[in-house]
Amino acid sequence: MQIEDYGWNLFSPTLETLPTEPVARVASAGGGFYQLITTDGEAEGVLAGRLRHLADESDGLPAVGDWVTLAPRSGPTEMAVIQSVLPRRTKLSRKTAGDRAMEQLVATNIDLVLVVMGLDGDYSPRRLERFLVMTWESGALPLVVLNKADLLSEGDLANRCQEIEAVAPGVDIVVSSLAQGRGLDEISSHLLAGRTAALVGSSGVGKSTLINCLAGGDLQRTHEVRERDDRGQHTTTRRELFRLPNGALLIDNPGIRELQLWAAGDGLGEAFSDVEELAAGCRFRDCTHLDEPGCAVQAAVENGVLGSDRLASFHALGRELASLELRQDVRARRAKERGFGRMIREAVSAKKRSRR
Repeated sequence: MQIEDYGWNLFSPTLETLPTEPVARVASAGGGFYQLITTDGEAEGVLAGRLRHLADESDGLPAVGDWVTLAPRSGPTEMAVIQSVLPRRTKLSRKTAGDRAMEQLVATNIDLVLVVMGLDGDYSPRRLERFLVMTWESGALPLVVLNKADLLSEGDLANRCQEIEAVAPGVDIVVSSLAQGRGLDEISSHLLAGRTAALVGSSGVGKSTLINCLAGGDLQRTHEVRERDDRGQHTTTRRELFRLPNGALLIDNPGIRELQLWAAGDGLGEAFSDVEELAAGCRFRDCTHLDEPGCAVQAAVENGVLGSDRLASFHALGRELASLELRQDVRARRAKERGFGRMIREAVSAKKRSRR
């Protein structure tokens, strides 16, 4: 096993300077322990005390997909100690559940995000829009996988594909039925040796089954969906990095029941590129596409070119992100104030000690 097999040759050129310490990639994390891919093979690792102390509570800790530096080990049986997290090329994030404005890293240093959605009770174009905003913001490319095509008639399948094409402009879409082996070759064609992809989607959409099909073996356990609502159970309980037979790398994630966005610089505009293109024809450059005269977006809705639900979703996600950005600013300001207060207290204490 070589770290080059896990993407080091593609990642290292992005660094300004190469680390002099040993490097490793995080394959899984949980309970304060990390499974690492090192130059000597797999190893279990822990955080250095300094890293635990300095790591920001949101994204300072290592995540699955991260490249990290290690302290030199004196013996082969000694546990690896993670000293630092190398700068990330890309990162897929969402807001943690609850009211606190905190970031949860889903995967890092990824090239592709497979957004898997079932064509059963899981089907939701509005939820897909959220996943696409999150994916575009990560810096990776999205690939939509519509699974369980065998449950629909050809007519219903065509209608749903048309709906998804309307909410995923410019995104590749694969229609699959893992039960029948449909779509596997097309999905595989997007997974390239040395490149890293992440799987996201709700519970029960077939992510674990997809990994097993791509790997040609049972890497992940699978569960049947509930008959009463076509919703799945959590099969995957932690994030984990796998290497497929063709050399591609795949990060599996637990099912996401509630997707709250974390941030969107260009993500919202990329996911709603159809709205952005129409907006170029608005009379005012700062048009909000609500009730301004000469709004090309509203005109497209009236003419049936753009769905009213599509525009309503664009506005709703924009408000959500604006509110979250405000909360993030408040949290950052409070953290800065706490840091300033701590610095003052330390200075006062030092001054008192010097007088003794």
